[in-house]
Amino acid sequence: MLTLADLCAELQISRSTFYDWRAKGRAPRCLKLPNGDLRIRRADLDRWLAGLEDAA
Repeated sequence: MLTLADLCAELQISRSTFYDWRAKGRAPRCLKLPNGDLRIRRADLDRWLAGLEDAA
């Protein structure tokens, strides 16, 4: 699983951009851990990216 920092580094976006996408329902699916941290499964990120390719 990816941390939020890992995801932002891979996509070359800021944390604020990610949170904006998440608020608008445009971010990849996330898991919220009991401590409040977010994690993103690699499979969910790959599926989300593939969906962006289909839409283009």
